[in-house]
Amino acid sequence: MLKGFKDFLLRGNVVDLAVAVVVGAAFTSVVTAFTSAFLKPLIQLVSGGGQFAGSFIVNGVVFDYASFINAVITFLLTATAIYFLVVFPLKVVSERRKRGEEAGPAESTDIELLTEIRDLLREQQSRPPRGTGRDEDGGTAGRIPHQER
Repeated sequence: MLKGFKDFLLRGNVVDLAVAVVVGAAFTSVVTAFTSAFLKPLIQLVSGGGQFAGSFIVNGVVFDYASFINAVITFLLTATAIYFLVVFPLKVVSERRKRGEEAGPAESTDIELLTEIRDLLREQQSRPPRGTGRDEDGGTAGRIPHQER
């Protein structure tokens, strides 16, 4: 279970999710302001205008259906915008990467990693062995003076 969670975190889905939440929240506030300022008054005007436009009263209780319609329109506009501005473009990019038309993130293959390890091992073997106590200028670099064993 923890391995699956680790894979989820490292796959990048968390970043995508965070971006979607932030963009969705910001855009929702814009859409809410638009629908409250323009669409709700329009709904009230269409339903007759006046003090109780966009609502009805039953036994003294006011049912504000204009607010409900406004919330539904807000949701639909937000969902549509998020889909066409975030989800759809990412889906297109993902499909291009699957077809090989667009380069994805560069990942090292097993062969490349093994080649790098081999080259590092060769480089280490070609260096003079450590522990002789003398560096190139004849000094005693790396040794503590009182350790003369």
